Amino acid sequence: MDTRRLDLNLLITLETLLVERNVTKAAYRLHLSQPAVSAQLARLRQVFDDPLLIPAQRGMTPTAKAIELIDPLRQALDQVRATLATHRNFDPSTAELTFSVACTDYLQTAVVVPFIKELRRRAPKVRIAIRYLDLRELEGQMARGEVDLALMTPQVAPPSLRTRHLFDERYVLIGRRNHPRLRKGMSVKQLVQLDHVVVSLGGGAFETPVDDVLAALGYQRNVVVSAASFMLVPELVAHSDFVALVPERLVRERRRNIERFECPFPVEGFSVAMVWHERSHGHSGLRWIREALVSMISEQQ
Repeated sequence: MDTRRLDLNLLITLETLLVERNVTKAAYRLHLSQPAVSAQLARLRQVFDDPLLIPAQRGMTPTAKAIELIDPLRQALDQVRATLATHRNFDPSTAELTFSVACTDYLQTAVVVPFIKELRRRAPKVRIAIRYLDLRELEGQMARGEVDLALMTPQVAPPSLRTRHLFDERYVLIGRRNHPRLRKGMSVKQLVQLDHVVVSLGGGAFETPVDDVLAALGYQRNVVVSAASFMLVPELVAHSDFVALVPERLVRERRRNIERFECPFPVEGFSVAMVWHERSHGHSGLRWIREALVSMISEQQ
């Protein structure tokens, strides 16, 4: 079948004709003239290579192929109608929606996990697919509809994508509870003598921009572990004498075995934004998701 010759209006006409089995009645329901409906029926017969409806003593009788088409045609059109209605009037309490979000493991823990809890309360039928952020592929993934939303620092977002600031993050110093050498008000000299854990998302690096700051102050810290993920760091610190500088939101809910301290030297923080493609900008469901996320972040401030 050459689908280029087919449009949605033809299918709606076919559905109405199969229900009414009368061109005049179908034309009345469709708010069309009888000749217009007859012309559309002629086109449908060409598309399906079948008479579809045969003149009878009263009205028209559907062919065997037309009878086979009735259920799948109605299901398909009902799905289209439901989709259009959902896009116009998104009701989070009843709407069924699946969306994909991409971000680092830190943001998965700090933002996505509490957001999922919020969505389960407000939009119980919404499903979330969580993906790791791939900056090289993000623009293409969004253009293809594989990723609907990304959480990231806005400075590295592709310029073609839309962005909206969510929050500013800062770093805090963490160590295990009752650490023998970690205390409030300690000096930079005392801090650099401790064993440090750093995160190298690329893997294997034992220096970060923090070490450049320390070098400018005349210090060098003792880095003993380089982790490829933020997720490992709190657990590692909680069961050792290691210390680490981590984004504050990562450990906001971790209080049982970890203590947080202000860093004794200035450490530059970073901003987090949500990023999305123009193709999903007008989707009412995805727009509601974005606004719900902004609302949750605002309540956490």
